[in-house]
This record gives sequence, structure tokens and C-alpha cells, in this order.
Amino acid sequence: MLAEPPVAPRRFHSAPERAARIARPLGLVAGVRDPDPALLAEIGRRMLTRDETGAALARAMGRDRDDPQRVTMRALHTALAAGAAPADAPPALRDFFAAVTPDPDWLDRDLLERGARAYRRLGRSRDDVLLGLSLIGGYRYGGPTELLVRTGGLTGAGAMRRLGETQAWAFAVSRPGGMEPGGEGWAATLHVRAMHALVAERFERGDRYDVDTHGLPINQSDAAATLGLFNSTAILGCRLLGRHVPRADGAAIMHLWRYVGWLIGVDDDWLFDSEREQNAFNHHIVLAQGEVTPAGPQLAGALVEGLRSERTGGRIDRLRGAWERRRLLSLLRVFLRAEGLRDLDLPVTAPWMWPSQVLRNLVESLLVARTARGRRWLERRSDRRVEADLARRFGREKPGPRDLPA
Repeated sequence: MLAEPPVAPRRFHSAPERAARIARPLGLVAGVRDPDPALLAEIGRRMLTRDETGAALARAMGRDRDDPQRVTMRALHTALAAGAAPADAPPALRDFFAAVTPDPDWLDRDLLERGARAYRRLGRSRDDVLLGLSLIGGYRYGGPTELLVRTGGLTGAGAMRRLGETQAWAFAVSRPGGMEPGGEGWAATLHVRAMHALVAERFERGDRYDVDTHGLPINQSDAAATLGLFNSTAILGCRLLGRHVPRADGAAIMHLWRYVGWLIGVDDDWLFDSEREQNAFNHHIVLAQGEVTPAGPQLAGALVEGLRSERTGGRIDRLRGAWERRRLLSLLRVFLRAEGLRDLDLPVTAPWMWPSQVLRNLVESLLVARTARGRRWLERRSDRRVEADLARRFGREKPGPRDLPA
């Protein structure tokens, strides 16, 4: 008699007391009194489901060179720039673009553009939250961390490069007109989807990845969880740092990232326009997690130390690197508390940066942002900072995610 396939990987809900403790503050924010057992079970099930459209493209990109059904990287880039696949393209490429065209009925492009501007106005606090609360905070759980270690992209010299790739993608998404078909952010998002599919296809084959323990690589639950780190988590973290985010701005930012999630292949029923709905979903995502694994401290340490080691200029530049490391550790104490820092084998420091960040953010968001001129100034300042970060991390190379061999 054949054994029935598992309904969830072993990591699913494997440390319920720890997960409930970590998730409790988010549950209070989202107004979750009692977890939804059906949603929790569905998160476990979708740890074993994939983006099938992306998977079909990845298989087509891996075909033999003389196979007429093969999709080349050049063909993918040509279609991304054009905003559509040509009529004579291989079926997998046509299907990939058919899945994201035309626009979904719910999309409001004016609201999306307002969300992009509001996202840029969050400034440095946005990047602090994405690095500290979203990225490093996510290393407290197994699954995606194991895949990151195996790809070698977030350890050693690759740590800041991959951080820069993520930063460049989010920057492209929020640029004016960036999410128009063929636009910089639109193309970058679909490129990320295709590269994720290639990674997943590679690690699903053979015994390179323990699917029974971790779930499928880049599965639907982990993809939806990652999306939640860029929308409501970013807003919530900025508010924790004193940023006033008006309700209209929050709704616009959520709309922007709902479209990003739709493009990147997250299941439609897990795309949210409401911060409250997204936070409630994120609460269940945390409840579904297990223990920290050895990969977490390895990845977190590489990023924390990378802020110092990437500064290779003169004495002033090296001092700036040491300052950035200390600053991040102080903010991590705010985001993850002492327990989270210990989980990741990071020094437990005082949250000494928090008062100054709150004061600065209150002034900027309540006074500077009151006028249209002030809002444009905040957007331009945010852009200049991101551009400086990308110049440091990429040099003369074009910023953004790299192509992977098919």
C-alpha cells in the first residue's frame, strides 16, 4: 500500500509555543483573538505548492539548445522590455506573460502611483525596517534560510550584493511609471519571478533540498510571507519608529504591493488591500513557523558585519561602517527584542537609536510632509540615499537581480 503524501512539511507549526510568543504583538495589532485553524492548515499545505506558471517557464528554459520549445534568457529579456511575448515565442513564454496581462480588474493605476510615492517617502526608516525587521527578522525561522545558504547568496562576500539586489528591485517598483507594462519595476518583478522559478526547479531535482522537512523551495506560503514583509510589515515598522503613515498612504502602499504580489505569482486569495487583513495573515504565518536553525545566525551575522566590511575607503569611511553596524544592532533590539538577537547569536545592545529616530520621523511626517513641496523633497532625498547605496554595492554594474544559468 502506497503511503499518502504529507499534508505539510515537518517544519510547519513545529514550535507552537515559541511561534505564539513571537506572533503575539502582531496579533494584537491585527485584532486576532483566536487563530483560524483552517488558515493555519492551508499555510502548511501550500508549503508544498509552487508557482506553476513560473515552473513551466523554468522547465522550458532548461530544455536542450536545439529544442524549439526552449526559452532563452535573451528571449525573456526581450519580452520583459516589450511588456509582452511575441506571437511566435515558445508556449511557456507566451503563457508566462499571458498570466500577467491584461491588468487584473481590481487594479487602480492612479492609486498604485500614489502608493509608490508614499513608499518612497518612508525614506531611510523603510530601509531600516526591511533590513532589520523583515530580512534579518525572517532568519529566526527555518525553511527559506536553508535555501539561501545553499545558494550562497547571503553569506560572506555575497551578503551585501544580494541586499543591494533586493533594494534595487524595491526601488524600481516604486519609481514613477515603474509598474507600467515594460517599465523598470514591472520587468524587474517578472525577472525575479523567473529567477525564483529557476532556483526552485534546480533544488527540487534530486536530493539537494529536504522537501519533507522544509517544503518546496520558494513555495506559495513562503512567497506570500515574503510579500507581507514589504507591505504591511514595512508600514508597521515605520510607525514603530515614529513615522506617521496616514490611512490613505497605507492603503495606497498596500495596493502597490498587491499588484507586485500578483505579478510575482502569489495566489490571488492571499493578496490583500487592507493592512489589517495582511497583518492578520502575517500573524498566522508566524504561528506556522518552527525553531531557528543554524542557517539563521549565519545569514544574520553576514549582513550585520557586511555593513562594516563594505566600507573599504579611508579612515572616515571605515568609521562610518562601524557606526552603521552599531546603529543596526540598536534598531534590531527595537524590532526583535533581546530574545530575537539571542536567537541569531547577535550582540544584545540597548535601543539607544530609537528616541532620535522617533523624533526625526515625527518632524518629517507631521511637519515636512504637510505640503506638496515637502513631500516631493522627502521623495527626492529617499531616492538619493538609495542611489548612493546601490552605487556602493554595484559600482559600475547595473543594479538589480542577476540572471541565473538555466
